[in-house]
Amino acid sequence: MYTGIAIAGATALLVVLGTYGIQRLLTVASDPLIVLPFDSGAIAEQHALSRYHARWYLATLLFLAFDVEMLFMYPWAVVVAQVGATAVVEMFLFLAALFVAVLWAWREGALRWV
Repeated sequence: MYTGIAIAGATALLVVLGTYGIQRLLTVASDPLIVLPFDSGAIAEQHALSRYHARWYLATLLFLAFDVEMLFMYPWAVVVAQVGATAVVEMFLFLAALFVAVLWAWREGALRWV
């Protein structure tokens, strides 16, 4: 029963390792001047990811919190009539926790752009 799974896993591993090996054998080293990013001929002074300010990460987390809130609220809206008052209390507790997170982000300056 497990022999088919083992054969499939071994075959997949061999395909991946074979593809990696062929790529390593056939790759031609590129000229460093060609692979540098183009910026009017100037060499970059900083890494591309270091240009984003930390406030963007807080804003992204805030957006994801509201996104996850919607993921929880849609199914809740379907079953709230069946479950009753406990579902309403649980949702208000969830929203309160989310509101505390928004207040924290506000205090940290995630919503201030100047």
